[in-house]
Amino acid sequence: MATITARKRIWGWYFFDWASQPYNTLMLTFIFGPYFAQTATAALVADGMALDVAKAQAQAYWGYGLTATGILIALLAPVLGAVADSSGKRMPWIWLFSALYVIGSASLWWTAPQDFSILWALFFFGIGLIGMEFATIFTNSYLPELDQDPGERGRISGSGWAFGYVGGVVALMLMIALFQAGDSGKTMAGMAPLFGLDTATKADTRIVGPLTAIWYVLFMIPFFLYTRDIPKLNPVRYELGKGLSDLARTLRNLPRHPSLMAYLGSSMFYRDALNGMYTFGGIYALGVLNWSIIDIGIFGILAAISGAIFCWIGGRVDRRVGPMPVIIFCCVTLVLTAILIISLTPTSVMGIDVGAGSALPDITFYLAGALIGAAGGALQASSRNMLTRQGNPDRMTESFGLYALSGKATSFLAPMLIAVMSDVTDSQRLGITPVVGLFIIGLILLAWVKPNGDFSK
Repeated sequence: MATITARKRIWGWYFFDWASQPYNTLMLTFIFGPYFAQTATAALVADGMALDVAKAQAQAYWGYGLTATGILIALLAPVLGAVADSSGKRMPWIWLFSALYVIGSASLWWTAPQDFSILWALFFFGIGLIGMEFATIFTNSYLPELDQDPGERGRISGSGWAFGYVGGVVALMLMIALFQAGDSGKTMAGMAPLFGLDTATKADTRIVGPLTAIWYVLFMIPFFLYTRDIPKLNPVRYELGKGLSDLARTLRNLPRHPSLMAYLGSSMFYRDALNGMYTFGGIYALGVLNWSIIDIGIFGILAAISGAIFCWIGGRVDRRVGPMPVIIFCCVTLVLTAILIISLTPTSVMGIDVGAGSALPDITFYLAGALIGAAGGALQASSRNMLTRQGNPDRMTESFGLYALSGKATSFLAPMLIAVMSDVTDSQRLGITPVVGLFIIGLILLAWVKPNGDFSK
């Protein structure tokens, strides 16, 4: 332990963001999510469904799958956080959920169009997503231990998130340069997909699962080398009853800490809205603007680069003025961006007809992607830091479990509302509208949040 310097601990912690970000970038948003929608749509059309209805139905299936996963995470997150705090051990849980991350993502190799199963694709994707989300909960709880100065945590959180975005950019660039073929059968680098991957079976796209798994295994090495649990005084064994009783006590005491309760409620809605934008962004571009997966990949690179830059900037702004102004500014930006996206069709922008063949809708969506990356990244980094100010410093893993609960208690809401709206309107474009209302609710609840919380520090 003595040989692990503070600098190594911080950089080891950063590497979790680098290692795990491809599940969001490659799997959830820009490669596998659109591939799922594309393949599920084709299967539904083959069964006799009209194309536009099939696109909306595929988006709905994706939403319902994420809803089920979100409910499971919501139920378990605070319980596991409480158990980990009682024992003082978080690392064994990170190993466990890292294994789920790798198994779930690698298994998506077996989702070829010829024998595509919507159910099994969603199941394995959900396994990997559960692994990523729970590993993140336990990893985030190390943040207060990296620097005792609360003012520095915003910078550390922002830098870590920026580092993760860079990892996402690199992974996405490798994917579309070496593996993902376009209409010509060549990758963006002008070569055939690496390893002779067969485009007819979409192996050039399905490789994203194993690539994400290998990336995670490789780049988690620094985290496991340099991150250690701090021994806890009078620890208890992994006792579910003890964890549940501690959690019950925390929940009973929540009304005594109105700032924490308001923040959990606020972040519950605005993070859900942001996840909705991330989750359905690539699917939206595929179905509404008729983009290819390579187009979506380029869009993802732009969004991730802007995210990395503004996470770094946001971390420094956070250090100077605190996380609250950053959170408010980012939420307002994302409300306006969501309205802009909903207004887009292949022939119009903000209700103004630009004619068939105009590049303006595509350019506008690229701009929207840059704004989502910038505001979304800074929002998540500052939100993570805000929780260290709101939560009980003696029960931080449990606090992050509650944070995950607040994020997941309604994490099914955005996918469900988008799924239902897509079903009801048979329109992917109108299906996105619920995210605007969720952002606004989150902003309203921030009025009851104290910038430095209401726990005595």
